[in-house]
Amino acid sequence: MSIVETEGVHHITLNGANRQTSIDFWEGVMGMPFVFEQPNLDAPDINHLYFDPGDGRLITIFTHEDWPVDRKPNPNGVGNLHHLAFQVSRKTYDAAAKKLKVAGYANSGEVDRGFMDSLYFRDPLGQLMELACYKFDPPEGSTHSQILRKAYDIRLAAGDYNITEKHLAEAGGVIRG
Repeated sequence: MSIVETEGVHHITLNGANRQTSIDFWEGVMGMPFVFEQPNLDAPDINHLYFDPGDGRLITIFTHEDWPVDRKPNPNGVGNLHHLAFQVSRKTYDAAAKKLKVAGYANSGEVDRGFMDSLYFRDPLGQLMELACYKFDPPEGSTHSQILRKAYDIRLAAGDYNITEKHLAEAGGVIRG
């Protein structure tokens, strides 16, 4: 039995730089509507911006007008955030690499992950971001996680290296065409 039973991610909070850099990126690049702002209730000299990533949950950003924009990649170490992944539609995914490049964001281009396709880029403050697009839909009444768990068991039983579309189909996932 676990100690805490979670019901999903409520919000993720990142440290930003100034207010406008955060609004320009999260709303202008990522398409997440600005919801509201207020002071950080634990540190009133810091601003707290709230954005909707598309599922009704929240991405929040602490900002301060004196915090500089620093584009160098965030440290990759034990206990540090590696990247944030956001689910996108196939249409959005297919257009993202070109649109990001035009907007000045270098990116990985399409990366095949077996059960999903990924595209990586860094935000204006060096945080690695991922756009993720599943290659399958779960049948009605199932979730992506449930199909992935079944596909994992099938992959292990077959001795395969990673989950592929074959495993997803055997697990009941509907492969997108």
